[in-house]
Amino acid sequence: MRRRLLAVLTVLMGVAALLLCVPLAEGYARGRTEHLLLQRRSEAVRFADLAERMRTDADRAELAAEIGRYADLYGAGVVVVDTAGATLVRAGSTPGAGTVEARRRALTGRSTDRLPTLRPWGPGGVVLAEPVGRDERVSGAVLLAVPTDAARRDVTVRWSLIAAGALASFAAAALVAAGIARWLMRPVLDLDRAVERLAAGSLRARAGSDTGPPELRRLRRHFNTMADAVAESIGRQRDFVADASHQLRNPLATLVLRLENVEPHVAPGPGLAEHARALDEAERLEELLDGLLALARVESGAAEPTGQDVSRAVRDRVTAWAPVFRAAGLDLTATGVADGLRAHALPDAAGRILDALLDNAVKFVPSGGRVGVSASRRPDGSTVVRVADDGPGVPDEQLDSLLRRFTRSPEHQNVPGSGLGLAIADEIARLSGGALGLSANTPRGLVAHLRLPPPPAARCDARA
Repeated sequence: MRRRLLAVLTVLMGVAALLLCVPLAEGYARGRTEHLLLQRRSEAVRFADLAERMRTDADRAELAAEIGRYADLYGAGVVVVDTAGATLVRAGSTPGAGTVEARRRALTGRSTDRLPTLRPWGPGGVVLAEPVGRDERVSGAVLLAVPTDAARRDVTVRWSLIAAGALASFAAAALVAAGIARWLMRPVLDLDRAVERLAAGSLRARAGSDTGPPELRRLRRHFNTMADAVAESIGRQRDFVADASHQLRNPLATLVLRLENVEPHVAPGPGLAEHARALDEAERLEELLDGLLALARVESGAAEPTGQDVSRAVRDRVTAWAPVFRAAGLDLTATGVADGLRAHALPDAAGRILDALLDNAVKFVPSGGRVGVSASRRPDGSTVVRVADDGPGVPDEQLDSLLRRFTRSPEHQNVPGSGLGLAIADEIARLSGGALGLSANTPRGLVAHLRLPPPPAARCDARA
């Protein structure tokens, strides 16, 4: 937005500079042309007076000498003609374009009162005429072919000075505009970053810039007030979930212990079976409370993202889970794990999410199945960890719901678990600035894709 604002201001300043400089340059060119006309016209009038007094050969010789000296001095051409157009005296170069029209006007008693405007590129010469005599006594005309090199050089110099002044003014105005744009946009950018952090789950994000117009400063205060209210409300909700989960664990653990102590006193038969189911439900409830407590801790956003070695975390977790997979009759491999993969995420985010994905694979992939883990870097610098299995998978219409809390595939309702593992992993990925996605594997099975953002330095290099 700052670039767009600066572009608009720059265009406006450029148009203003053109509107000021073009008339100024054109005005000087017309003024210099008028000055040239007045200078040369006075000389043409003098030659016309001499021609009007010309009666004898001596007068003709005097006029020829006068216009000869003038032609040599200024590099001009001078021609004196009679009313029939015959040349009486000539000196210097022959007048070029415009001679006929200028002579026609002069023979009707009208002097040249306008010349084409001189500009750096032309014209290279002009013709002006002055009648010899006045009114019905016009007896000829004096034609001057005037070179415009000196005048055009003056116009070029003045136009260059005007252009240099315009460029200097434009540069100064551009610097001022850049400062104004920066002053206007600094609080907006700060507010945008705060909104982005708040949307990513960082409830402590606030807009800190106290510069800019009063309206933006007031908007910053209102945003911070709103963020405080939202953070307080969400914090109370999360505290309630965490406190409830924590407070329920102790009586639930006591209940499980008492159920286990009662088991030897229950006679075999339907009562013992019901006792076993009650114990299973109590243990499931205990696992559910543990999951809720873990989710509340993750959502609290207490930890700040930091740099971490994803390559090492993937290899460590695969090594740690290998015995569990062997005991379950599964083959766990880590292939295509690139070296030097780093990410900017919550502490041990890659390891915690990978634990949830591998735990999910152990539960739902039948014995004899294969699970493969790989990790690579994207062109934008982010890291992608891929966990693929050849298990039964789930229908495509159920993939989006697997990351929701307490959601499980209908085919796997009897598998132990709380339904919070993938939801917690997805929340960790989101708070880290990344994403967790699920898709169908080919020819069968499930693939989990974890994307984690790169460290700030790598992000800048990717943009460059």
